[in-house]
Amino acid sequence: MIPKTRQRLINGFTVFLFLLPAMVLYCAYTLNGIIRTFYFSTFHWNGVGPASNSLNVGLQNFINLFQEKIFWHAISNNILLVIVSIVFQLGFGMVLALIINTGYKGTKFFRTIYFMPLLLSTVATSLFWILMYDPYSGIFNWVLKIISPDKPLSWLGSTEVVMFAVLFVVCWQYTPQYMILLRAGMSGIPEEMYEAATIDGASRWQQFWFMTLPLLSGTLKTSAVLSIVGSLKYFDLFWVMTLGGPNGYSELMATFMYKKAFTEERMGYGSAVAVCMFLISMVVIIIFRFMTRTKEGNLS
Repeated sequence: MIPKTRQRLINGFTVFLFLLPAMVLYCAYTLNGIIRTFYFSTFHWNGVGPASNSLNVGLQNFINLFQEKIFWHAISNNILLVIVSIVFQLGFGMVLALIINTGYKGTKFFRTIYFMPLLLSTVATSLFWILMYDPYSGIFNWVLKIISPDKPLSWLGSTEVVMFAVLFVVCWQYTPQYMILLRAGMSGIPEEMYEAATIDGASRWQQFWFMTLPLLSGTLKTSAVLSIVGSLKYFDLFWVMTLGGPNGYSELMATFMYKKAFTEERMGYGSAVAVCMFLISMVVIIIFRFMTRTKEGNLS
């Protein structure tokens, strides 16, 4: 019979061997990419040729970056995107999950309809909503013309409404993702608990507030983390719909990084933006995890 200590070593080594291929790929592509981004951010490099042949400027890229007003505006837009995503995507995702969890006739049909926006590619979604927001032939201005026949509103060209117009599209596209996550969490709650609560006289609202919501806390935290990370590194829909315009009012950190790195060929400066995105995302997630963990500790 194999001693317990030796068996543990064998089991640990077996687990390590199974994890080794994934660890090698992770270190080669993800970890190595992060380290090289930090390295490139200290150079005045255009992305052509070895970075070591370019001028090493140390932290000058970061100093210049923090002096750019458009970068701070991009950060504020990302923070707004985080808030809107958590409040509206998770909020409406919860409402839709509750609707399709009722089991009434037709819920399968509506579940398919609700999920359709997530099936579309981001480029197709962007082009679809660009046509919807068109100031002359779009459906939104057609409705506004009926209500108030004034000058057509330029949804994507106005500095006052462009962020809200694009944020609406983001919520429309990604709310189904959280609907599915929350619906999966609800399916793990035993039906007997609701039956017992109904017998005890609990209303639907009380069942949701005191049973469903606490039991979905793990799913909600996972969804919130996905929402925060996705919002801080969001790029594609904003880029296709507005290119960060007009006048940088819909600029995000990712679109700002793309412009500096690939449009202006300032790869070192763009790497500095990427480093800031990484650090901001990491700090926000650590704070969020600490806050939720502290809350759990108080409740226990």
